[in-house]
Amino acid sequence: MAEPDHDHSQPQHDILAVLLGPTRRYRLLFFSLIASTLFFLLFATETFRFEPISNSHPSITVKNETLEPRPPLKFETDPVVFSLIMWSEDSAIEGALLLKTILMYNTRPSDFHIICDDNAERLLRSRLDLVQNPLHHVRVWFYKPTWQSMLDRVEREGSIMTEHSAGLPGLMKLFIHEILPPTVKKSIYIDTDALFIANPALLWDTFDSLRSSTAIVMASHPEQSAPEWYHASKICSCVMLLNLEKLRHMRLMDSSIYREYDDFPALSPEAFKAKFGLPNAQGRYDNVRLGDQGFWWAIVDYRPDLFEPLSYDFEVTSCLVETYLTGLGNELTTIEEELSHKIHTKDTPQEGIVVLPKLLHFNCLNGIYMEWPGWSDLSNGLNIRWGTALRYHSGYKWIWLNQGRLGNSKQRIDIITLPSIIFEDELMMRGNSSNALNDR
Repeated sequence: MAEPDHDHSQPQHDILAVLLGPTRRYRLLFFSLIASTLFFLLFATETFRFEPISNSHPSITVKNETLEPRPPLKFETDPVVFSLIMWSEDSAIEGALLLKTILMYNTRPSDFHIICDDNAERLLRSRLDLVQNPLHHVRVWFYKPTWQSMLDRVEREGSIMTEHSAGLPGLMKLFIHEILPPTVKKSIYIDTDALFIANPALLWDTFDSLRSSTAIVMASHPEQSAPEWYHASKICSCVMLLNLEKLRHMRLMDSSIYREYDDFPALSPEAFKAKFGLPNAQGRYDNVRLGDQGFWWAIVDYRPDLFEPLSYDFEVTSCLVETYLTGLGNELTTIEEELSHKIHTKDTPQEGIVVLPKLLHFNCLNGIYMEWPGWSDLSNGLNIRWGTALRYHSGYKWIWLNQGRLGNSKQRIDIITLPSIIFEDELMMRGNSSNALNDR
């Protein structure tokens, strides 16, 4: 007798039969089981909700800029412009330290217009050659007037002379506006025996706050009295902000060429006469002391509308005023404490205003100021206040100024030498001669 086929679905039917059986008890059990299952699933979904997995991980994300190349440096388009005079190697030794500190602290490009001789240019180039990629663009112009050309310009002026140690090159401070081209509209002049300890752009920004009539800014010391100098110590022409464009327009210094070609009077003759009286029989003022400063004093005293005083922050000088007794010391000194021991600020534009040093001026030390014997005297007040600062900046290596990026075309030094100089009055003569020829 044949075996019957096995029905594999039979267990399923048995279970359903039980759950959906004829009794009410089985049906309630079935629906209770279904309801419990649905409730459990809903509860688990709400309690353990998960976000979809993505490729980002906010808890460990590193900011994009740390993973991408650094953006190029932004450069200030307006450079800080300096006009300097360095005549002799000794002068350039001092001036080189000034240049170094400018490059150490300046946050903008630097333009240097340097009136110098061969020895000074040679020494400065030897330092600048050590800097291949400065942090900011640097441009240097060496202006090389001959001794005779400077002598001739003074001769054409007709009345000035000097017995000061700065000599004939020192008098060129009165002619910077004639030596530099008209494209250079303003500049900072600084004697070589100075150095910055803060950003030179702060000094440059002083131009933005001047009156519209101001053409000359320098430190004012009205408390000083020196009749033998015609009181020329009441200013210091060692640090000056010069609006060269205004000085050109007003024709600061006289010339026989100007007198020949037009009737526009220069400013200086009347200013000198008002201060010094009539010149000697040779037409010269041989009674003026302090070199160019004596003549600058006559100009600004005659035309005070052209002048504004410079903050002592930028002229912390060792001569006469003993750096106002400010110097390195307790780092926690308060403004009130600093003001309490200041000297040489009473009855000056700085009275009641704390001196916050930004430029140190080591004048009256004779010779190359870095070699002054007082720097090795542990009891000397100037050495106590500023000797450490001088030694730090002197020892700062030129190669450390290579802080730019290799290959960045904006981080370089450009140097140009101008071997012959034509003063502005000579240009006028040449222009008039050309016009006369064209009229023929």
